[in-house]
Amino acid sequence: MASAASQALFSLQGQTALVTGGTRGIGQSVAIALAEAGADIILIQRDTSNTATQKSIQELGRKATIYTADLASQQDVAGLIAKVLADGHTIQILINCAGIQRRHPSHKFPDSDWNEVIQVNLNTVFTICRDVGAHMLSQPAPRSCRIINFASLLTFQGGLTVPAYAASKGAVAQLTKALANEWSKEGITVNAIAPGYIETDMNTALLADKDRLRSISERIPAGRWGKPDDFKAPTIFLAGPGGAYVSGHVLVVDGGWMGR
Repeated sequence: MASAASQALFSLQGQTALVTGGTRGIGQSVAIALAEAGADIILIQRDTSNTATQKSIQELGRKATIYTADLASQQDVAGLIAKVLADGHTIQILINCAGIQRRHPSHKFPDSDWNEVIQVNLNTVFTICRDVGAHMLSQPAPRSCRIINFASLLTFQGGLTVPAYAASKGAVAQLTKALANEWSKEGITVNAIAPGYIETDMNTALLADKDRLRSISERIPAGRWGKPDDFKAPTIFLAGPGGAYVSGHVLVVDGGWMGR
């Protein structure tokens, strides 16, 4: 049986985490994992039609509050954190997991899709990091706050027909490192998690393409695609006391793909 000291390294008891992208897939698993570790959760969603994650968290005996915002809207994002804080919340953990994907041959990639992907995957991540970071810095020292952004294998690789996504996820890694350089000394760690090929809605097109599916699957050393629950433990590690000396890092969770 684990000792109380070792369990404390992964306890989030008494903390509040703000999570984007928590209605499905990786974000949903991560939000529930944070609640399982003891945190109350603030969910940022486009609307309130999907309450599955909220209900799962509440069944664990934790608080789950939904705030709505269109993360593709600069205006919505600009006022988001102020609205949350006006209700008296104190945020110790930020998880930026929301993201979108658009696929076109690069020579035909429309400006509208490029701008939308960059807005959701990069600009919104920066705005939320900035505003939550300012809130964290306003908390009394010594602080123990955590920011975790979700990157991608395409943080490191170019991909095919996804130039906007690759550009946004490459930038997320650099943003993460830049913020870590400034905030780590203030008790705010800033890290990223880079998923490999995961069985989620975002990869529906790849999963439906038998040839691509076979070629990708054969290259993954683990012998399988990842599942959303594979991100529970890595997130809890980075969010908890055990990850206090890890900052500016991009943790790849990919079944060994990048080591191939």
